[in-house]
Amino acid sequence: MASSPSFTLLLLFLFATVAIGSSSREHKEKMTHLHFYFYDYYGGSNATTITVVSPPGNNTFGSIGVGENILRVGRESSSKLIGKAQELTVQASLESPAYLSALNFVFTAGKYNGSSFSILGRAVLTEPRMERGIVGGTGKFRMARGYTISRLIRSTGTTQMELVFEYDAYIYHY
Repeated sequence: MASSPSFTLLLLFLFATVAIGSSSREHKEKMTHLHFYFYDYYGGSNATTITVVSPPGNNTFGSIGVGENILRVGRESSSKLIGKAQELTVQASLESPAYLSALNFVFTAGKYNGSSFSILGRAVLTEPRMERGIVGGTGKFRMARGYTISRLIRSTGTTQMELVFEYDAYIYHY
């Protein structure tokens, strides 16, 4: 059974419509590089991170912490506040203090106000730099992927600690 010319034209029209419609909806992927500072306060009345599970004995393996830390544009604690980092960490190494960390970077000011991206990976505070993968995002960072590189630039105190990390995020998004 041969197809009629009108049926063939109808099929061509439908394929063209679908192709044009889908290409007009495609968004071009962008790469954004963000540079910011992460402030973590542990212990004391101004703590932004707390341990919620402490294993028995002197072992820290298995400890779980949560935090809502501060993101700023500069390394000084008086620099402009740009957001928060909500974190969950688990001490997941028997040999060294290494953590499985999941963080949501939530921006509350500036160009990215209302947007966020999430990272997941291994954090070892004794290493000179840490690299973790970006696994998603919202707002201007919708469908984010990429990576972050961070390094500890300041650590003060022992029972009431201030940790300041410098972050570079390389975010691919639409």
